[in-house]
Amino acid sequence: MELNTYLIFNGNCEAAFKFYEKCFGGKINAMLKNAGSPAAEHVPADWQDKILHAHMNIGDSVLMASDAPPERSAGRPQGFSVNISLKYAAEGERIFNALSEGGKVNMPFQQTFWAYRFGMVVDQFGTPWMINCEQPW
Repeated sequence: MELNTYLIFNGNCEAAFKFYEKCFGGKINAMLKNAGSPAAEHVPADWQDKILHAHMNIGDSVLMASDAPPERSAGRPQGFSVNISLKYAAEGERIFNALSEGGKVNMPFQQTFWAYRFGMVVDQFGTPWMINCEQPW
């Protein structure tokens, strides 16, 4: 079994995925737009260039996403966080700082009783993240 995260954005999926590709060192495999797809007739004219489906590999993991018009979206994501587990705190701190730019830190990147470093942030696109690191270097 494989469990993957699928994020829903309110029109900024393409920008978010380009940011995540850079932030996580991922590789975007697909970025399909509504225009030219069977979904094109079901979305407003100003949503033709929005993302129908995006797929990215980040290490051995997969992140997927799409845009949903406001009338089909639940708004800001809530009730979950995407957890990133890293071996080294230096990489965790780099990712945490990148996700924090334009976002909101809910818990600073710091030592906890379970991890060398851990932090929680909601990024500029509204996605909640937890960064968990095992080792100091």
